[in-house]
Amino acid sequence: MKKKAVLLGASGLIGSSLLTQLLNSPAYATVLIVVRKKLNREHPKLQQLVVDFEKLNDYRTEMTGDVVFCCLGTTKSKTPDQEQYRKIDYLYPLDAASITQANGASQYHLVSSMGANPDSSIFYSRTKGETERDLQSIPFKSIHIYRPSLLDGERKEHRSAEGFMIAVMRVLNPVLIGGLRKYRSIKIENVALAMLKVSLKDTEGVFIYPSDKIEEITGNGLS
Repeated sequence: MKKKAVLLGASGLIGSSLLTQLLNSPAYATVLIVVRKKLNREHPKLQQLVVDFEKLNDYRTEMTGDVVFCCLGTTKSKTPDQEQYRKIDYLYPLDAASITQANGASQYHLVSSMGANPDSSIFYSRTKGETERDLQSIPFKSIHIYRPSLLDGERKEHRSAEGFMIAVMRVLNPVLIGGLRKYRSIKIENVALAMLKVSLKDTEGVFIYPSDKIEEITGNGLS
């Protein structure tokens, strides 16, 4: 039976790549994206639900699907206010998880980050870690957490420092072997592809994928 996906964060780096891959996948009949503003995109499989993320519960009857993908996230530069940052990276993903699980979703796929740790002294790493931890209290059949390293790909906004780091990592990637493989930069589309591939498996439990494991899932070599 073909699946229905629910995707949050469809306008972001990983989310936009994942959206394309879900729409192209024969395994998915419908892709519902939960967005603040309607995307300028049309496809026979695509459904768009425009919401106020502060009031997600108001849309609970429409947030239904088999598999949920959460690519929500922000950065310190985009969202310097820690309270707002926590809403985007903690509150909204968990609200969406509770609603969709209650509506029958069996899988939840979360994009987190390398270094996520609920005990971290760094606010941003701690928030990611708390999201991972508290997500696991919601009784999905399976929860999949992806911890990519530096994302390599085209961005809508130009960030010179990040561009420099991507260039450096492309040179360093081949020498990062063994236990250092997880520190290699990773292509944005590879993270999305891994999420798609994992969603097609019937698994049970909580799974965490660092960058090197994400690459193994995709079957791609160096990022």
